[in-house]
Amino acid sequence: MADFLLEIGLEEVPARMLAGAEAELARRTEDLLRRERLLGEEFAVESYSTPRRLAVLVRGVLQKQADTEEELLGPPVKAAYRDGKPTAAAEAFAKKAGVAVDELRTVTNAKGEYLAATAKRAGRDFAAIVAEELPNEIASIYWAKNMYWRPGKPERFVRPVQWLLAMLDGEVVPLEWGGRTASNVTYGHRVLHGSAPVTVHQSNDYISRLNDAKVMAKVEERRHRIRKALDHACRAVPDARWREDHPLVDKVTHMTEWPSVILGSFEPQYLRLPEEVLVTVMRDHQNYFAMEGKDGKLLPYFLAVLNTEPDANAEGIIRHGNERVLRARFNDAAFFYDFDQRTPLRERVTLLENITFQKDLGSYAAKTVRIRAVAERLAAHMSAAALDREALDTAAQLCKADLTTDMVKEFTELQGIVGGLYARAQGYSAAVTDAIYAHYQPVGMEDAIPPTVEGQVLALADKIDTIAGMFGLGLQPTGSKDPFALRRAANGIVKILAEGGLPLTLSQVVDATGSAGANRISVRTFFAERLESYLREVRGAAYDVVKAVLSTAPDDVRDALARVDAVAQVRGSDDFLAIAAAFKRMKNILEQARAKGERVLLDVDSSLLTEPAERTLADESARRATRVAQLREQGNYAGALATIAELRPAIDVFFEKVMVMVTDAALRRARLGLLARVLGDFNQVADFSEIVIAG
Repeated sequence: MADFLLEIGLEEVPARMLAGAEAELARRTEDLLRRERLLGEEFAVESYSTPRRLAVLVRGVLQKQADTEEELLGPPVKAAYRDGKPTAAAEAFAKKAGVAVDELRTVTNAKGEYLAATAKRAGRDFAAIVAEELPNEIASIYWAKNMYWRPGKPERFVRPVQWLLAMLDGEVVPLEWGGRTASNVTYGHRVLHGSAPVTVHQSNDYISRLNDAKVMAKVEERRHRIRKALDHACRAVPDARWREDHPLVDKVTHMTEWPSVILGSFEPQYLRLPEEVLVTVMRDHQNYFAMEGKDGKLLPYFLAVLNTEPDANAEGIIRHGNERVLRARFNDAAFFYDFDQRTPLRERVTLLENITFQKDLGSYAAKTVRIRAVAERLAAHMSAAALDREALDTAAQLCKADLTTDMVKEFTELQGIVGGLYARAQGYSAAVTDAIYAHYQPVGMEDAIPPTVEGQVLALADKIDTIAGMFGLGLQPTGSKDPFALRRAANGIVKILAEGGLPLTLSQVVDATGSAGANRISVRTFFAERLESYLREVRGAAYDVVKAVLSTAPDDVRDALARVDAVAQVRGSDDFLAIAAAFKRMKNILEQARAKGERVLLDVDSSLLTEPAERTLADESARRATRVAQLREQGNYAGALATIAELRPAIDVFFEKVMVMVTDAALRRARLGLLARVLGDFNQVADFSEIVIAG
């Protein structure tokens, strides 16, 4: 067994793109080696990335494919020989099989006598296969943005390729791509090591050679080093800690090759600004970590992750430089904050006429009018005790006003948040300020929903207005393209309905926009897809359980969640699996009957059902259908499923004793109607025929 190492050297790649590309390169390399039968029985794949490289190491590969034998079937014997001599057809077949004509055999099958041969294929060398096939895999890696870097050449990649390293143990694999030929040379840290080449003598030496050149190729090692350095730097400030920020840790991990951390400070006078503003400046604009005390309040310090290892003198210079930049950003934020307060939010609403939301949907002023109308319609479904309608209407009127502020123009990440902060400073109630502050939430599936009822309704109104408007213009998402982030908006609506406790259904949310006809149907279909995504990806429900529940076209998201949970709990029981198998059989019988032109009616002459087994099924299912309906109304799906499972004995006997598709047309229709009634009565909880049953 041998080890294969591939490294693609690049100009600096944006941090957000590295993790996906690293995983894809590893997957494509493994798939290629498996497809070409070059993986040993025990193999392992390791992937690495830094801003300047993508790499994969595959341990346990074969240096050559195993030889194979293939049985080939040739032309008919009567066409292969004429007057006892082989024809051109026989000779061509022998050449294809790589054998002499006299080595051809005769075999007999249902069609007659044919020539046959055993073709022996010699296995190809690892290096030859990889050199031929791997360039296609590299070129196929997905990047959000690609570029051409060689005039007149077809290659596109995220950044220009600077070098290739490809080795099988200690031998170079003759790989060529992007105008580069692979060698056993890589390059270390641009500053700490310089431009001197680093020779890798064995694939297994890769990590240690890069470490000597001040590059930590393993992402998790860099992440661990950064977290330890952050903890260590905090000790210089008594009772301080850095504010946990997983996305920022990921970002700086992918921005560095040899990370270190320095502690900086800023004037306490800036703490008069809202924390959200200060943290956004530090986090989103400078990639700094905020620091807080035991009480969770912000301290006048920050932590910066460097892609270098400065000495004491250089560290001081770097620290002062970072502090100077941050001070300038804070001065801008303080100026914007004070200047914006001179114009109240209510006066800013008219300024929204100058900001376009979408060319065919008008300005943000027009969107504000629509949001207020949608929010009012949604509020009509809720009791006055559950919702402050006046506060909701005020929040809906003011929620986009901060788009006219200098603060949001400079720090776009703070839209909504700034509106809430300014509303609070201008004396509006907590119900108004909290709703404005959080109405963009949730931004992603990991994000929290707005904490207040008013905020949740406002968020629904904003998101559904955008979705309905874009669908009305025919701008719905297609494939991987979603320029208006409509999937994200729909995901937010599903998440709010699932986790917020609002007494609203998907239909009520869609209808609040006034959507009608085909547009309404397409929006509802879109939400069904998003609900499936939420149930599977966020709640972790099994595919078949989700499909079984969604087959009933649920409108209440929380009700769908309850049904998914109930089905998941009983899915493994013997009785439930037997019922699911029986319902699958019933569904197949009905579908086959309809395909043959049978009319399946629920209202049939039940007096024709005289066999004891079918009478028992009819009586037992009717009695339990009433109970199941009551339990469904109560939301007791566990009880409903238990009641349905009690039908197992009657169903088992029915299929053992009764033939459904009999020649008597009237009896056949009656039995088909019985099956249709059973499915109709009990598949309203879930379509049990969708449950996957082993075997």
